[in-house]
Amino acid sequence: MAARAFITGLAGPALTPQERAFLRAAEPWGFILFKRNVQTPAQVAELVQECRDVAGRDAPVLIDQEGGRVQRLGPPHWAAYPPGAFFGAIYDADPEAGLAAARLGARLIASDLKELGIDVDCLPVADVPAQGADPVIGDRAYGHTADKVAALAGAAARGLLAGGVLPVVKHIPGHGRANADSHLRLPVVTTDRATLEATDFAAFRALADLPLAMTAHVVFTACDPRLPATTSRSMIDGVIRGFIGFDGLLMSDDVSMQALEGTIADRTAAALAAGCDVVLHCNGKLEEMEQVAANAPVLAGKAARRAQAALAMRRKPEPIDLMAARAQFARLVATPAGESVARA
Repeated sequence: MAARAFITGLAGPALTPQERAFLRAAEPWGFILFKRNVQTPAQVAELVQECRDVAGRDAPVLIDQEGGRVQRLGPPHWAAYPPGAFFGAIYDADPEAGLAAARLGARLIASDLKELGIDVDCLPVADVPAQGADPVIGDRAYGHTADKVAALAGAAARGLLAGGVLPVVKHIPGHGRANADSHLRLPVVTTDRATLEATDFAAFRALADLPLAMTAHVVFTACDPRLPATTSRSMIDGVIRGFIGFDGLLMSDDVSMQALEGTIADRTAAALAAGCDVVLHCNGKLEEMEQVAANAPVLAGKAARRAQAALAMRRKPEPIDLMAARAQFARLVATPAGESVARA
């Protein structure tokens, strides 16, 4: 079946009759789950399978499972994982242990997701926070330098891939300097291009071979004085595809976020016209989903090839002794550096 260039959220823990009819007709490329869609492991697995049954194909199912503040699956049914800064603190004390902890944590997350049929995680976060920035990224970041962030983000991506889950690096080309939460309003970064290339953009450049990336709803005036990266052709062509060199599937961040202007239809069309391969819509509001679908074409050309290449990287998980791995992870994170982050 043909797939259209969007990923959709869902309203609740099971598909409604209206959603089923919409999904059959609209044929989204993929689905994304949130806490409102989660009750028990059996229920989530059933919802995932129902989505694929309605799609008529092995459609990707995404989730934001970073750890810390951004974790859609959690106790009592799933383990809680630390935020990126936790691994950064371990890395500062012992780089090898920090990388091992980031990789193993992601590998365990992948195991949690694969049991449910979820095969894409919106992780790692490769944003590099700057002094005075909005705290929306904060401890979600691995550190404050491009090299450290790239190293730990790469380790997490490898852990996901080893567990049969595709990573989505975010928020390209960088949300770390944002002076606002893009869920609420449009951030504008006035930093010069040379500094951006040496810091924010550099972290993503080191991760350019990952299969999927999510854009930042952020204006970088040195590159485009008016439009955020998500809807800026010059940002996508010149920075994301150009300087950074990312050639994987590029998805927008959620087009229902208030950083973007215009109707949902306008935002969808603008993101796709700028060069996003697929549009992400998260809130599960059917009337908005219909606007997205009406403005999302069937995947074709480079976008279709990138989508196919990303999905071709789905693999059977590498063998793992989960009990031993969880014990090892507990030892890795039970360090003085890690404990200091946990208490902060």
